[in-house]
Amino acid sequence: MTKDVGHCLTEKRGLKGSFDVLQIRNGKVIDSRHVNNLIVNVGLAQAAGLLNGVVTNYFDYLAIGTGTTPPSATDTGLQSEITTGGGARAASTNSRVTTTVENDTAQFVHQWDFTSSFAVTESGIFDSSTGGNMLARQTFSAINVNNGDSLQITWKIQVS
Repeated sequence: MTKDVGHCLTEKRGLKGSFDVLQIRNGKVIDSRHVNNLIVNVGLAQAAGLLNGVVTNYFDYLAIGTGTTPPSATDTGLQSEITTGGGARAASTNSRVTTTVENDTAQFVHQWDFTSSFAVTESGIFDSSTGGNMLARQTFSAINVNNGDSLQITWKIQVS
């Protein structure tokens, strides 16, 4: 007799992630942060659709903003997305990197070069240059950027 042990095993898998922020002034990093993120409900649905081809738009844009409302699973956009002064939503450089298992982490990188000043407090990943679906969002304490500063964000979403 064969015993079915599959029902005894619990598998907890999913998407989890974080991002690193570097503020650069005059060629030097003046602030560095590591922030955990929130995968939002729409992002989970889009990720499921990408697995079986029901959805074809992949996530390849990063956005930053000045909103301070804490993220919620029901968020569909940033609270106050920056659209001017060098801080507008932009295409990310995407790759896969290894966290635990080879190529288990999607990486999204972009560097903004500012021509205006902002108190940047939120970031998100999107599948379109405007509107679109958001995968993840998070807020953080203000990073005050000035004209001439750069802000580099590296998001990592691990499939585990």
